[in-house]
Amino acid sequence: MIVVMKDGSDDQDIKKITDRIEEMGYTPHVSRGEKKTIIGIIGDLNKDLNREEVAQSLGAYSEIDRLVPIQEPYKLVGRSFKKEDTIVEVGDVKIGGKKLAVIGGPCSVESEKQIVNTARAVKKAGGQILRGGAFKPRTSPYSFQGLLEKGLKLLKTASEETGLKIITEVMDPRDVELVAEYADILQIGARNMQNFYLLKEIGKTETPAMLKRGMNATYKEFLMAAEYIMAEGNHDVILCERGIRTFEEYTRNTLDLLSIPITEKLSHLPIIIDPSHGTGDWELVNPAARGAVAMGADGLMIEVHPEPQKALSDGQQSLDFEKFNQLMEDIKVFADAAGREI
Repeated sequence: MIVVMKDGSDDQDIKKITDRIEEMGYTPHVSRGEKKTIIGIIGDLNKDLNREEVAQSLGAYSEIDRLVPIQEPYKLVGRSFKKEDTIVEVGDVKIGGKKLAVIGGPCSVESEKQIVNTARAVKKAGGQILRGGAFKPRTSPYSFQGLLEKGLKLLKTASEETGLKIITEVMDPRDVELVAEYADILQIGARNMQNFYLLKEIGKTETPAMLKRGMNATYKEFLMAAEYIMAEGNHDVILCERGIRTFEEYTRNTLDLLSIPITEKLSHLPIIIDPSHGTGDWELVNPAARGAVAMGADGLMIEVHPEPQKALSDGQQSLDFEKFNQLMEDIKVFADAAGREI
């Protein structure tokens, strides 16, 4: 349920309502828009009796304009709760604003030379965020699993030299605190989209999170996973479409670009596209990226490697520096058509 405050409500009016919500055993969440302040009531309101009791109790307050029931199972994530688009700020980088956010870097951090040179190339081409895996979930237990904390330290070295923000994946709830010491954005991979213990732990941090859609996840399941993070208090959540598994075997995944307008309709959270995992083929990354930008994506996540043929993971879908530069040039016209800036 959402409480819509009357125009002109001040902090004292809002506190009066939030205090009452807490007295009833629920958690209030205040969202201030340009014209309206709304208060989300978080808790078990699924029973008609609960909704009726809350409505009767709050209906007596003159400071409240109206009460609005939320039909979607995702409360904090949904458009019903917040009409304005959310912009996640990571230092001076904004994800969800007019400027297109571009994340670039290798699947795995392999060496200091590799990650620093890649960071320089990403920065030079116009990217704002450096990606790189220190903890790597792999299908085979015998594949390269990452450099762990050493990889995090190398990412920090590259960040300090270039000024790029860092995004890296965290796989285990026990590693959240460690990874958050180095990363500006915590990535939840597709395989961990419904790792609810991990989602809750990340929700307790103040570090922005990027949630990748699971390979078999519906939109509802995707948004409910984001709800787990936000329900714990972390509202800086970025959605990432990285393709879903279908019967098609030509591409690694089927890149669902319709997720852009659909999630923008259902949710206020920014959404970026990962055309590298979405296609699994470096030749398809550029056209997929152009399509994503044209459809209104808030950003792109591109795998970039100095020598893709020698990469320890995902070399077949990585762009070298020259191809990444070309992609950044090619998407400019599409960004302009979509009202974005590079």
